Amino acid sequence: MQQIDVPAVPAATAMVNRFDPADAGLLPADDQALLARRREVLGDIYPLFYARPIHVVRGAGARLWDADGTEYLDAYNNVPAVGHANPRIATAVHEQLTRMNTHTRYLQDGIVAFAERFLQTHPEHLDRVIFSNSGSEANDLAITIAQWRTGNQGVIVTENAYHGTTGLLAGLSPENGPTMPLHPWVRTVPAPDTHRDGDRAGELFAAAITAAAADLDRHGFGLAALLLDSIMSTDGIFPGAPGMLVPAYRATHAAGGLVIADEVQPGVGRTGDAMWGFQRHTATEPPRPVGADPRLRADGHVDMVTCGKPLAGGLPIGTLVLGSALSDGYAEGHRYFNTFGGNPASIAAATAVLDEVQERGLVEHARDLGASLLQGIAERSAGSGLVADVRGAGLFIGVEMAGPAAGALASRVVNGLRARNVLISAVGSDGRVLKVRPPLVFTHEDADAFLDAYDSVLTTLQQEGPLS
Repeated sequence: MQQIDVPAVPAATAMVNRFDPADAGLLPADDQALLARRREVLGDIYPLFYARPIHVVRGAGARLWDADGTEYLDAYNNVPAVGHANPRIATAVHEQLTRMNTHTRYLQDGIVAFAERFLQTHPEHLDRVIFSNSGSEANDLAITIAQWRTGNQGVIVTENAYHGTTGLLAGLSPENGPTMPLHPWVRTVPAPDTHRDGDRAGELFAAAITAAAADLDRHGFGLAALLLDSIMSTDGIFPGAPGMLVPAYRATHAAGGLVIADEVQPGVGRTGDAMWGFQRHTATEPPRPVGADPRLRADGHVDMVTCGKPLAGGLPIGTLVLGSALSDGYAEGHRYFNTFGGNPASIAAATAVLDEVQERGLVEHARDLGASLLQGIAERSAGSGLVADVRGAGLFIGVEMAGPAAGALASRVVNGLRARNVLISAVGSDGRVLKVRPPLVFTHEDADAFLDAYDSVLTTLQQEGPLS
């Protein structure tokens, strides 16, 4: 097989579960040629998944097919929440594009009708939505509003969080690594580690937020916001018991900050408890209105909610949901205009996604199938000596591998499953946690196929023995 000369990628850009271009010569000739063309025009800024990447040409439901016709079970992708190549989305977008697709400075029926339905999936105190083209843009605006509202600058995130690609958000995403430094007014706290800290995880998390907020005060920044993915996707997946994050919300409010729930990963019904992941952790008392002094708030509710690409099945969209007092107050002295944020084609796609989720009962499906899948993974992991913990909520499951080489072991599982035509990934600072996050249309048959492949990989790894 012809070897393609591909320079190694610098270690600073390394990430969990990435293809090493130096291994290009191990690929089939056609894929080598496509990879070389790809690198000529895209460079190395876009990493590829798996030790041997997949040349995808088609999808349907929870299945993908490569250029050779090989079928893969997708147990990873959350963006096509209601399935790859969903016909309802395709029809809705096609019909909209054959009518018109323009910006939001004209009166339009679609965006208003969708916003009305969309807000009904949120708590009553969150009654305004602002549209953008991505979750990154939505998070960017949320931080800007929090800093304006509180008069503070500081933001708290978890230690391995990822929140977006804008200049502002890159400095709030420690998952990017040390070569992309955080803003000086950012503080990181450990995610609530339910595996090691058990029932105390929420309490310890809240205490860390209080300490981080005090440090921001000492340095003259103050606390503007806690920006939090409510399942801590990139930290290692820590759903915790319902209500676990309420003390953290209260600690944030007591320190003068606002709570922003980043729902790009746990949202759109994925956790099975409700439409949004943060709703697993909603306090029982009613939220207090935002007053002149944010320190008057010490309740257990979120102040803003962001979402992005899963909401429209992959078409460009971002949403920022917040209360009318906060939204209207910001609007008095500021203008936000996003030319194609909430464009009719993306709104048509988002409407189709919402129709699918609600009419097909996908939130309840995620709850029921997720519980079954979680139990199946736990049963097959027990006694293997390879797995330290299995945790999850709905169709979002983390499997933490055991031992000092847990990250390398997780990589072997990920690529072992890929060799059996099943797709997942791994997360955490050292990639030790398997990330099982299939489209919401995953079936019981899909789950059985996943469990058979997972069991086969563990059996093979037991036979091979530990890493040398």
